[in-house]
Amino acid sequence: MEIQWLKAFLAIAERGSVSEGATQLHLTQPAVSKRLAALEQQLGATLFNRIGRRLQLTDAGRVLLPRARHILNEISDAERELRALSNSVSGSLRIATSHHVGLHHLPPVLREFSNRYPEVALDIDFLDSEQAYEALMAAKYELAVVTLALKEYPHLNAQVIWPDPCVVVAAPEHPLTKIPTLELADLADYPAILPDLNTYTGRLIKREFDAQGLKLSAKLATNFLETIKMMACVGLGWSVLPHTLVDESLAVLPVKKLQVLRNLGVISHRGRTLSNAASALQEMLFEAAN
Repeated sequence: MEIQWLKAFLAIAERGSVSEGATQLHLTQPAVSKRLAALEQQLGATLFNRIGRRLQLTDAGRVLLPRARHILNEISDAERELRALSNSVSGSLRIATSHHVGLHHLPPVLREFSNRYPEVALDIDFLDSEQAYEALMAAKYELAVVTLALKEYPHLNAQVIWPDPCVVVAAPEHPLTKIPTLELADLADYPAILPDLNTYTGRLIKREFDAQGLKLSAKLATNFLETIKMMACVGLGWSVLPHTLVDESLAVLPVKKLQVLRNLGVISHRGRTLSNAASALQEMLFEAAN
């Protein structure tokens, strides 16, 4: 059984189609289809059923999926351990990051990393922080640089790189800006533009309202902070944003008893040996924290 056949199978299973799996692997669609056909012939089993435009795993495919992941992870770990015996920093490095971190915090680090280690091929995916945690647990990435979770994950290492205090904001002409001493109850009287309340940031905000028995009126929800900022700027509601995103287009609202301090940082899997490239990037992130 060829390793490339398993990689094709896994990519199709994760993406739900041959075309998207081919994009993930940087291959043509016929090449990926050929590898899948070879694997099915080798196993004597059909691995996918086509339902509409999407592919769904058959019983055989569901049995193979965790074993394929385990096999490929073991191979990757062996390759990393062998590369770590040398001091060279090269090869591919796959990481995940959130849109906010990737746009506003990572660029200087990645620029310096690319200059220092030109032999490393960086593969970066943008995910919600919650998705990045799950993907790292499934060993899809070596590192993720995201908003850190509110709880500890026993199989993951999490290191704070950038404290990211948030402030309550609204358009300068919003009615809340006319209230001299703001309480949390005042915010509850107006609609909010917030990240989904199931995100780490959303949970931090909701926790404060729940503690005072107040109902949070989230009029619109999006996980893109730049979009939230735009909506707040035009007066669609108040919001909570990282202080680093606030400019003259927004008014900061000094609300008593609402402090949202989230942390941005790097996570890795305790059970996996980091490649030299991942270790080098992690070290540069720690330097950025100092």
